[in-house]
This record gives sequence, structure tokens and C-alpha cells, in this order.
Amino acid sequence: MKKIQEGQSELVNDTCTDCGSYADIGAVIDEFDTVLTLDRQGENAQAELQKLADAAKARFDGVVSEMTTLDDGQQLTLTFGYSAEKMIFQLEHGL
Repeated sequence: MKKIQEGQSELVNDTCTDCGSYADIGAVIDEFDTVLTLDRQGENAQAELQKLADAAKARFDGVVSEMTTLDDGQQLTLTFGYSAEKMIFQLEHGL
């Protein structure tokens, strides 16, 4: 919590009693952190990643997915419209 408070702007009132917030949410969530990259290995790698890509597109509008073949597996890159969408997706899928 101390690092979060140190990262806040001096203009932020970190003792908001109305909302119960003690930190500038912008110090916790980077608004430009919209890209999620996942790597999987094994014979089911592509199917697992495709399932996640389909779930992301079904859950949020405008998600862009790109599957890449690596030497040792597959890589999925998901680009969300907002960083909050990325966080929600990660939480929902235990990522």
C-alpha cells in the first residue's frame, strides 16, 4: 500500500471517506495495459488458446486475437479495448 501511495499524484485525496478509496486507481491500473500474451505447450496448446480467444471475444466487444506458432508451442495475444477488460478476463479465467 505504501508504494501505491508513493506513486500517487499529490493532487489525489487518498483519504476519500465518501468512496472508501485510499489510493488513486490510476496508480494501480495502467490505462494502456490492454495486451495479454499467453503461451501454451503440448498437443492441446492451440485448442486451449483458441478457447480463451473465443471466450474473450464473446465477453468483450472489439477484442483482437492473434495466434502465433512458437518452436515449443503456441502463443496467443489478446488486445482489449480497456485495461479493466483485460483485468476482468484474467480474474474470470484464473490467469
